[in-house]
Amino acid sequence: MHLTPSHILLAGATGLTGELLLDRLLNEPTITRVLAPSRKPLAEHPHLENPVGDPAVFLPQLSGRVDVAFCCLGTTIKQAGSEAAFRAVDHDMVVAFAKRAREMGARHLIVLSAIGADLKSSVFYNRVKGEMEQSVRAQNWPQLTIARPSLLLGDRVEPRLAEQIAGPLSKLIPGKYHGIEACQLARALWRLALEEQDGVRVIESDELRKLGK
Repeated sequence: MHLTPSHILLAGATGLTGELLLDRLLNEPTITRVLAPSRKPLAEHPHLENPVGDPAVFLPQLSGRVDVAFCCLGTTIKQAGSEAAFRAVDHDMVVAFAKRAREMGARHLIVLSAIGADLKSSVFYNRVKGEMEQSVRAQNWPQLTIARPSLLLGDRVEPRLAEQIAGPLSKLIPGKYHGIEACQLARALWRLALEEQDGVRVIESDELRKLGK
């Protein structure tokens, strides 16, 4: 079953995937409002509302109707500066955003996780992603879509050395571990927003690539 959401809440609009998704959303004729809070100002658009500042401050202040919420928040331990700071973004902030979106009436949450997300993983990054997934599941969303992309490929404003090295190699790996272009991921996320079904759906990277073609 397909629906046509017209009021969107988007977190992470300044990131690689979020920026591409925002551009797509603002060019969809059926969308009348995109609420995209961010730390840095976004380019103005007639259908864009862009509260700027500290998420801890503006999250409770967000208001208005929301049909679908996208969460593209994410960082790296290197960028965050410590494991605790990484968890504050990739778990705490994601969960807080999802909670606020639910309070605003969103029925469907689409959240970016990562390949290998696992509560019991010995890898800190994967374990935090698994904990985040468990926390948003506990919010009892009518519809929850968890996207688990593999290595993201694309031009970042601030390039990540590990991705620059691993990116070409990831294109040679088959199946869900094959690298995924950020533009493909953004297309896939929008298409997932058009699908209506109850419960939780986990989409691995190989399926995301097919959806994003």
